[in-house]
Amino acid sequence: MKIDNSPARGTRDLLPSAVAVRDHVLSTITDVYGRYGYQRIETPALERIERLSGGEGGENEKMIFQVLRRGLPERVEADTELAELVDMGLRYDLTVPLARFYGQHRGELPTPFRSFQFGPVWRAERPQKGRYRQFYQCDIDMVGEPGMLAEAELIEATTQALNRVGLTGTTVRISDRRFLSALATEAGVPLEAQDGFFITLDKLDKIGWDGVGSELTKRGFGSEVVSAARDRIEALGDVPGDKLAARLAEVLPSLPDVVLDDLATTATCLTDIGAQNAVAWEFDPTLVRGMGYYTGHIFEVAAPDAAGSVAGGGRYDNLIGRSLGTDVPACGFSIGFERIVDLLSEPPTRDRLAVLYDADVPTSTVLATARELRGDSRSVAPVGRSGKFAAQLKRMEAAGFTSFVHLRADGDAGTLDERPLRGDD
Repeated sequence: MKIDNSPARGTRDLLPSAVAVRDHVLSTITDVYGRYGYQRIETPALERIERLSGGEGGENEKMIFQVLRRGLPERVEADTELAELVDMGLRYDLTVPLARFYGQHRGELPTPFRSFQFGPVWRAERPQKGRYRQFYQCDIDMVGEPGMLAEAELIEATTQALNRVGLTGTTVRISDRRFLSALATEAGVPLEAQDGFFITLDKLDKIGWDGVGSELTKRGFGSEVVSAARDRIEALGDVPGDKLAARLAEVLPSLPDVVLDDLATTATCLTDIGAQNAVAWEFDPTLVRGMGYYTGHIFEVAAPDAAGSVAGGGRYDNLIGRSLGTDVPACGFSIGFERIVDLLSEPPTRDRLAVLYDADVPTSTVLATARELRGDSRSVAPVGRSGKFAAQLKRMEAAGFTSFVHLRADGDAGTLDERPLRGDD
């Protein structure tokens, strides 16, 4: 019986040309983060289910791939609770595993701890264009730094990495969960209803105020709440960085001074960063981000050709403390690795030489020739002659080779002529 060779639904295979783009993006990001002092760590794909479903992952907790306990019988009783069958799950992001990692190794790590992670995550979403059940995330985090240095450095390093990859003209959008809480409170939203209020507000750029107002009404919010929120949000549009704190204090008198000071500091730093890296920034009073663990600043990066953000993150001071019993300040940024790769569909140019050899050339000669041409760093691979010569050259070009030498049994390996591969050969 023929077996279906397609990958599991919601996943995909990656051909060498696609992997070349991904390797280029990852190596560039790694180089930039390394120059800022961030060290790469790795965490397991599996985490205990109670950690993944601890209430801090927002909507992602509804999409956990749960893993059955080992040793279960082939049949279980009909009324068995799911919690009795599951003990682990596949991670849906890299932040929750980092919190566990830090709690486990805190005594071995410096303060602040600058970490960088790259790896696959899994979400049981309905597969569609641009959305996969397995995809890669790229995270940078600073743990143990309570001040705005963390936010400013993370934004600077990440925007520089994006510039180096080739994404220019980006805009950093910032807000603050403490600001959002004050906004909701002054608009008349009860504390217990604020999560639903924020979920709807986050859709403003997609459905506009009419859509937001309609959805908030369905959630039970009165028109006076919608009007109060809208008035305050619109009063904070297009505020210059040097006037942000003053305008916020005017629009939201209940906003604590510490929040105003933090936003003023960030505004100053972002102005400097923008001047150095050609990056724009703006305060976005409607920016929410979905994770429940954010406690302070939140931010996203938008690119001109991207439908959504290409990076996002924020401060999450309470997440690590849940397992330690004491709060640890932390801030992180996640680059939308898959989205960036899609925007950079062309693989980087790399010199690849093919040693095209005839069938009667001894294997030892083929390997010795390739070894000599390869030297210390050049990419060289032997390719056996087959089929029509011109057709094979086209196949080699399609495989990523940029030039070739032709090794014949009656030829001198020391006098091989290297020829470029072109579409018209």
